[in-house]
Amino acid sequence: MNPRFDLHVLAWLLVIVGAFLAVPLLAALFLGEPTGPFLASCGATVLIGLGMARVTRTEDRRLRPRDGFVVVGAAWLVTSLVGALPYVAAGTLGPIDALFESVSGFTTTGSTVVTDTTSLARSLLLWRALTHWIGGMGIILFTIAILPLLGIGGMQLFRAEVPGPVADKVRPRLVETARILWVIYLGLTAAEIVALLLCGMSFFDSVCHSFATLATGGFSTRNQSVGEFDSAAIEWVITAFMLLAGMNFVLHFRLFTGRFREVFRDVELRYFLTVVAIATAIVTLARWRPDSSFEADSRSAAFHVVSIVTTTGFVAGDFELWPSLAQFVLLVLMVLGGMSGSTGGGVKSLRIVLAVRSLRATLHRLLHPHAVIPVKYGGAVVTEGLLAEVWGFLLAYAAAAAVGSAVVAAHGYDLLTATSAALTALGNVGPGIGEIGAYDNFAHLPALVKLTLSGLMLLGRLEIFTLLVLFSRRFWQR
Repeated sequence: MNPRFDLHVLAWLLVIVGAFLAVPLLAALFLGEPTGPFLASCGATVLIGLGMARVTRTEDRRLRPRDGFVVVGAAWLVTSLVGALPYVAAGTLGPIDALFESVSGFTTTGSTVVTDTTSLARSLLLWRALTHWIGGMGIILFTIAILPLLGIGGMQLFRAEVPGPVADKVRPRLVETARILWVIYLGLTAAEIVALLLCGMSFFDSVCHSFATLATGGFSTRNQSVGEFDSAAIEWVITAFMLLAGMNFVLHFRLFTGRFREVFRDVELRYFLTVVAIATAIVTLARWRPDSSFEADSRSAAFHVVSIVTTTGFVAGDFELWPSLAQFVLLVLMVLGGMSGSTGGGVKSLRIVLAVRSLRATLHRLLHPHAVIPVKYGGAVVTEGLLAEVWGFLLAYAAAAAVGSAVVAAHGYDLLTATSAALTALGNVGPGIGEIGAYDNFAHLPALVKLTLSGLMLLGRLEIFTLLVLFSRRFWQR
C-alpha cells in the first residue's frame, strides 16, 4: 500500500467537495440569505485539502488495488462529514442528524430527518439536491477525470467504486470514459430542467428536482414531494427521467452514437423494462376501482413503481393507503433496484438475471447430472468465479438487511417499519413503509438507529464489498 499517496488523493477530494460548496454560497449571495455557513464550510474544507495535498506530496504516485479500496471507503466517509458542515453551521440540524442527511444525500438515498423543508433556506435546499447530484455519478468517477491533470492515475479508484459483475467501459481510456459519462449526465440533467420549466415548475424547483432525479436521489423542495405540485405533466416528465437514470449509462452512450441494435438487444435492459411493466400493471389493477380514473391510477402506479425500482424515492401520493398487494410490490422493488452502470441502488438487475440463470442451470443439472449446462450472458460463458461473487453479494446483502432490521426492531419499532427501514437504506431508496412511509420522515429515530442506517446507506452505495473488505483482517496483512 501507499498510505502517503492515499492521503494525497483524499486531500484533492476535499478540495473538489469544497469547491462544490461554492455553488450554494453563490446562491445564498444571490438570494440574500446568510452566507456564513457555506463560507466557513467551503473555506475550511478547501484550505485543509490544499494543506494536506502539500504535506503529503510524494514521487510515488502508484495506486494499488488495496489503495483503491482504502481511498474510496475513506472518500465517502470524509465527503459525508464535509457535507454535514453547512447543516450544523446554519444551526438547522444537530451533528448526528446532519451526518444522516449528508450521507443520505451523497449516497442518493433521499431519506430525510428534515420535518419541514419550508423552514430551510433555499441555498441549503440547493445543497441537499447538489449532494445527490455529486453522489449520483460518484465523486470518485468525477475525480478520475480531473486527478490525471494533477499527475494522479485513477484505475484502482474506478475498480473500487464500481465493483459490479461487469465492468463495461465506454472507451479504452478510463479518463475519457469518465468525461463521456459526465457529459451524458450533464445533458440529461439540463434536458429535465428545461422539460420541468415547460411544465410550469419554477427554475429553482426544476434544478433541485432534476439534480435529485438524475442521481436517483429523492430529496424534494416540498414537504409532500412531487405530489405537492399536483401536475400530471410534471409526474410524467419525472417518471421518464427516473427511468433513464435507472438505466445503464453505457446504453445511453450507445443510443446517442446510433448503436440502436446493441441497446435493444441488451438482456438486462429487457429484464428491467419487463419488471417495470409487470409491476406497474399489478399495482394499477390492485388499486383500480370502477369509479376511479384509470389514467390517474396508471400514472400514479407508473410513477411510484419507477421511483422505487430506480431507488429515486420521490412520491406523488401516500402509497401506505394502497392495498397490501401494491405495497408488497413496492417492497420487492426496493430490493431489485436499477440496472448496473446506473445511478440507482439495490441489488441491480444484472445480478438478478445472472442469479436466475444460475438457478435454472442448477435445476437442469439435477435433472441431467451428466449434461454440461453453462450459464451464458451476452453470448459469453459466465465464469464460476463471477457467479460465486453474485451469490456472495446476495448473501451479504441479506445479512446486512437482517442486522439493520434487528437494530431498528430492538428500539421498539414494528417489524414492517424495521424491515423497510433496513431495505430502503441498504438499497438507497428513501421512503419506507410503516412509520417511515411516503409522507413520514426519519427524525423520530434514535441516534443509534440513524447511525446504523447511515452505515447501511454507505454499504449499499458502494455495493457491500468495497466496505466489507476493509473489515477483513487479511486485507491489512502484508
